[in-house]
Amino acid sequence: MFTLLTTIVSFLSGGFPKILEYFQNKSDNKHELEMAQLQFTQQLELQKLGYVAQKDLEEIKFNEVQEQTASSDLIAALANDSASAVGASTWVINIRALVRPAITFGLFAIFLFVEIFGCWYAYYNGVKFNDALPLLWNTDTQTVWASIVGFYFGCRHFAK
Repeated sequence: MFTLLTTIVSFLSGGFPKILEYFQNKSDNKHELEMAQLQFTQQLELQKLGYVAQKDLEEIKFNEVQEQTASSDLIAALANDSASAVGASTWVINIRALVRPAITFGLFAIFLFVEIFGCWYAYYNGVKFNDALPLLWNTDTQTVWASIVGFYFGCRHFAK
């Protein structure tokens, strides 16, 4: 039962950032709408008094410059990442892309080695399979395994 609960929680935890992002965006949009309405009423009052909102024009220009700078920084970072791969062989580029999967597969291989070695050691020392199985595949191992698999597939599901 605990394993099932852990699997469900791990699967859903992959979507937790998306849920938080939704509520944050909703709050941000509400705040921006209130600010826009307030700014609009203020501009109407200024126009009634005959003032031109030069400050707003300067603010818009400043924001445009900031956005251009931010986009240039992002483009520069992407260009730097691409430039680091220039001249590298296809093999090196593919290895760079396999770092996270390689670590995952390595940890999985260690897990399999421990479980298979434990099974072999039990068999070699004359322990019956029915007695060794609860020691090798206990509830703690099931819980950790279910959490990892649930989180992995939950993240992949919510990323789409």
